[in-house]
Amino acid sequence: MTNQIAVWLAVFILGALMLDITFFGTEHVYFLGKKFYEFLEWLAFWR
Repeated sequence: MTNQIAVWLAVFILGALMLDITFFGTEHVYFLGKKFYEFLEWLAFWR
């Protein structure tokens, strides 16, 4: 992945997250963040 692609991908993800928070609030983003952290902990267990 080139730097240009990485920057555009980061801009797209952050923009989508900002729109989501603007229109729907932060409750589900917080929930998904907690679940993603639990998933990472589960993956670390199997490492």
